Amino acid sequence: MQNAAQTSTPLRQFAYHTTTTCAIQASVYGKCIVATYTDVKKDTCKAEFDNFSKCLQDAVRPLPSNPRKSLII
Repeated sequence: MQNAAQTSTPLRQFAYHTTTTCAIQASVYGKCIVATYTDVKKDTCKAEFDNFSKCLQDAVRPLPSNPRKSLII
């Protein structure tokens, strides 16, 4: 049986990984934004965002870019 992330749309899969697989990185990034929102400057939370972004990319990357190709025998 496949989990929800494997059987849903790309957007649902992205949301799933945002709240589960990459929850720690999302939290760190969110805390940085909250701590600096009154004095926002370019790249203030860049390192935190980069870590969160990489986690999401790694989590979603295994999906085939064209699902039809995976059906060809």
